[in-house]
Amino acid sequence: MAVCAFVSFRLGGHDGVSVVAATWIDAVRRLGFDVRTVAGDGPVDTLIPGLAIGAFPDGRAGIEGPGAADEPAIDALAARVRDALAGVDVVVVENLGTIPMNLPAARAVARALAGRPAVFHHHDPAWQRDRYADVDELPRDDPAWRHVTINDLTRHQLADRGIEAVTIRNGFDVHAPTADRDAARRALDMSSTERVLVHPVRAIERKDVPTALQLAQAIEATYWLTGPAEEGYGPTLERLVADARAQGLTVRHHPAPDPATLYGAADAVAFPSRWEGFGNPPVEAAIHRRPAAVSPYPVAEELRTLGFEWFDPADPAPLAAWLARPDAALLDHNETVARTHLSLEAMTERLRDLFDEAGWLP
Repeated sequence: MAVCAFVSFRLGGHDGVSVVAATWIDAVRRLGFDVRTVAGDGPVDTLIPGLAIGAFPDGRAGIEGPGAADEPAIDALAARVRDALAGVDVVVVENLGTIPMNLPAARAVARALAGRPAVFHHHDPAWQRDRYADVDELPRDDPAWRHVTINDLTRHQLADRGIEAVTIRNGFDVHAPTADRDAARRALDMSSTERVLVHPVRAIERKDVPTALQLAQAIEATYWLTGPAEEGYGPTLERLVADARAQGLTVRHHPAPDPATLYGAADAVAFPSRWEGFGNPPVEAAIHRRPAAVSPYPVAEELRTLGFEWFDPADPAPLAAWLARPDAALLDHNETVARTHLSLEAMTERLRDLFDEAGWLP
């Protein structure tokens, strides 16, 4: 059987790249491939610690360019990657060759894949993050490779840099059941009467926790943050939560056991991010029939052109009015948009077309 390998910093977790990678893994299996996973972190078939975020003293290690002392380490890592990919027919690189969170690893993977069939799946390139805006060596290109972006914005930006790509938007299980609201709340020890605004993200600066807290306060809802603090945001989060609680806001900070329970327990979804390469929670909210308050970051505006109708997190009054008198027409509309444009089936067909064009189908 043909084998497709997935390579990334980490796989199998709850971060956005891992979640999307899992949908691609299922899709390529439906296309007839066996799958092998390789990453620096996570429950994978082959663990190579040198690929992980933080594997080097600084995630920006090597940004000034590899010196003579770096070359042996990069070559050794490339050799480990080649060994892990022995017998593999096609490789999918999930964001590792896109954003320099471990630049030596990106160089090593590029060396290991030179001349080999590979798809570089781009979620958020360097120039879209202030921290990495000065890094211009990624993504790399090779005649044997194909490039896929998760939005048209990045595809156009790659074209401006001389790299041709196709857009394959993230796919979702549009038939996923939503848990019964009362059962979900009992599982989470939530009151059946409290209003709950869920913020289903990791706590990092660009997710704009302050705006989500302000929205919860304005609509008189419990604020529920589901993800951990990362990228050094922990102390800031502690201060924000303490201040919010001092003002009388009920704050919960814990995960849900599964998406059905998460959205089943929520009355509305907050997504005030300043930047996202895509933004899965507003689409999941549509599938699970919950209203969402979504900031106008660039790719959200791209998704709005598909037809989604979302509230503005900076203007709480319309969402509060809707919650006081819910209108199922809004939920019907957003659910239809998600089913029409962002199903797993639509995503799989786009992948089939890509692999067929490249001559890689089993």
